[in-house]
Amino acid sequence: MKEWRRLARSFSYALAGIAHTVKTERNMRIHLAAGLLALLAAWWLEISREDVLLVFFSIALVFSLELVNTAIEEAVDLASPEKHAKAKAAKDAAAGAVLVAAILSVIIGLVVFGPPLLQKLSALLPV
Repeated sequence: MKEWRRLARSFSYALAGIAHTVKTERNMRIHLAAGLLALLAAWWLEISREDVLLVFFSIALVFSLELVNTAIEEAVDLASPEKHAKAKAAKDAAAGAVLVAAILSVIIGLVVFGPPLLQKLSALLPV
């Protein structure tokens, strides 16, 4: 029984971290909105299961790195409240990781959504 309580507590801490990041980080809310739009587009365009998995992977990658970025920012701010070159470098590197993942997600989105979107739009628009 203790193991289940410990596991439940671990999940509650993780969910609290996600909730904190969504509440306090504008970029996480932007990523959340973009992820929801991507999932709606996947449904509307009826993309393949494999492509849906790519979309989910992209969303999870960006969310995960944004959570890590927030953790690094919070820890650095706690350890070094004053400006410091190494603190800035750590925060910039973490933000850079999120940027790389976001760019990859955009590329995946173009590859996955581009062809079916063009096909759907060409069917809707008169020639």
